[in-house]
Amino acid sequence: MLSGLSNTIHGVLNFTWPMTIISLVIIVSFRICYIIKNKEKFVLYKELIALSFVIYILCLFQVVTFRDDTVWSSNNFIPFKEIFRYNFASRLFFKNVVGNLLMFLPYGFFISYYFKSEKPNLVVILTLIASFAIELVQMSIGRVFDVDDILLNLGGSLLGYGSYLALQRIGDFMPRVFKNEWFLNIVSIIILLGIITLL
Repeated sequence: MLSGLSNTIHGVLNFTWPMTIISLVIIVSFRICYIIKNKEKFVLYKELIALSFVIYILCLFQVVTFRDDTVWSSNNFIPFKEIFRYNFASRLFFKNVVGNLLMFLPYGFFISYYFKSEKPNLVVILTLIASFAIELVQMSIGRVFDVDDILLNLGGSLLGYGSYLALQRIGDFMPRVFKNEWFLNIVSIIILLGIITLL
């Protein structure tokens, strides 16, 4: 089960790394110049969150617009039809079901973080807009429209919203020192180093 998930994640990373490196260099250099020119305060953890969001959107764009010539399915407008077609824990289950859930988990988290959403309404609306746009574009570039992808994206986005709320609740019980800027910067560096090590 975990190996299927790991293979899916590594497949996405292998596919998107060139665009990610180029985007990182351009965005970081642009942002550094902007901060220096406008004499803005540099807060590492906030910069890393914003950078993560931009890179996530770029990777999402590349993944959903990739033309997979091996796909033989047709448009699906019947909810849950495709979801229940896969054997649980199979490679296709992880690629299509778990993949669509995980793909939009960060989206829900970032929406909640930037809009400080206490209710899921905005997360649902923005996810549906993004998902419908993706499915319509996919249909026009030779891929297929799948209503189940929209449902899975929404589910993943709501998981991201739930993750944000959980972190907020945990933060409410943390001592003040854990909310200080310097502490959050250190945690950000540790997380960044952990991600680089895993890659």
